Amino acid sequence: MTGDRNLPRLQATPTMVESTSFTVEQLPEFTPMTWTMSEIRSAIPVQLHVRHTWKGLLFLARDVLMAAVAWKLASLIDPTFRRVSVTQSLTPFGAEVARWSAWLAYWWFQGLIFTGLWVIGHECGHGAFSSNKHVCNVIGYIAHTLLWTPYFSWQISHHRHHSNHASVERDEVYVPKTRSDLGIPRASSNRIDYEEYFGDTPIYTLFMLLRQQLLAFLAYLLLNASGQKHYPKWTNHFDPDSILFTKRQRNAVILSNIGILTMVWGVVNASRIWGVSEVIEYYGIPWLLVTHWFVMITYLHHTDMELPHYRNKQWTFQRGAATTIDRNFLGWQGRFFLHDVAHYHVVHHFFPMMPFYNTQEATSHLRSFIGDHYRYSDKPVFKALWDTYNNCQFIEDEGDVVFYRDRRGRATVRPAASLCTDPVVDASARERTM
Repeated sequence: MTGDRNLPRLQATPTMVESTSFTVEQLPEFTPMTWTMSEIRSAIPVQLHVRHTWKGLLFLARDVLMAAVAWKLASLIDPTFRRVSVTQSLTPFGAEVARWSAWLAYWWFQGLIFTGLWVIGHECGHGAFSSNKHVCNVIGYIAHTLLWTPYFSWQISHHRHHSNHASVERDEVYVPKTRSDLGIPRASSNRIDYEEYFGDTPIYTLFMLLRQQLLAFLAYLLLNASGQKHYPKWTNHFDPDSILFTKRQRNAVILSNIGILTMVWGVVNASRIWGVSEVIEYYGIPWLLVTHWFVMITYLHHTDMELPHYRNKQWTFQRGAATTIDRNFLGWQGRFFLHDVAHYHVVHHFFPMMPFYNTQEATSHLRSFIGDHYRYSDKPVFKALWDTYNNCQFIEDEGDVVFYRDRRGRATVRPAASLCTDPVVDASARERTM
């Protein structure tokens, strides 16, 4: 079996059609893969699936040590730059600029270090940290609880996300909005004024993007934001009787809640002892950056104009796994501090129990096998975030293979003609928009 089999029929690299007249026929076609998981698994050397507890513990120890060193260095910032000798040497203004620069450096690197610890908890949740389930759960529970993530509750929903990724009907998170969700008329030969629906100012768009980056994960845990729309109102990760969980998982959810309540108690007492401002400086802002990085990473993994979403029998596990995109996320910093979570995420969706330190080599084998079905972007990630947030607006209500459309109703890829049996999709091929 070779990796040249059944490559998607993309006639050119999918790019936004910039002509004044847009038709779906102009776009490159996409044909879903037909390989089985056993065929794909056979392309990956068996030894890359092996988990070494000792190696995971070394990475954990490295992250904890870095966090402790960064914390200690931060404790020296204010005393150092408020010394009389320093203020006289740098001038009071210069010393203040240096002090804030040092705090900014601490927040940046401690945020990355904390995110790396969160990734370790994520590895534990998948059982990729160790072949010993108890080791995974103890370390994962502690790491995630310290970073305000209900370990078992999120593990359960995240497992279902992996099991149903890119299924419009069953995926757990980053479920695309449809045309009808936004109240946009059905595609037809009539002109649609998309400006009426997406005519936001750049300032407002930036505000909404910042809101997503800082609050999206909390909103998902508490309100099921970006989750399945058919779930009941008030679906959340803290209710043991939520539709997200089975009766057998109830105690695990309660245990996760106990961890979060313990964190509440700990932060309240720390604030009473050392002061609210100290807790915010040393812990609060780095944790807020963890939320930002985690949301940014996962959003950019699963959202792109070139990535398909599937309905009905067109979805398979392997097609869903390929509906992700690897990104060059912060270069060496993303690789070192974030344990390659963003650089090699596609292979993680195929094999969630594979340890992160083997994903680079495994990705080379996977890419050779699945060819153009593998997606990678080296676009600077902050530009990618802005472009993706502005472009990926909605999918069609009907059709078994669908792609995002932008603020002007345009797509960059279309399903192969043999898949376009829905009249709405066919009608959209005649759509003209300026």
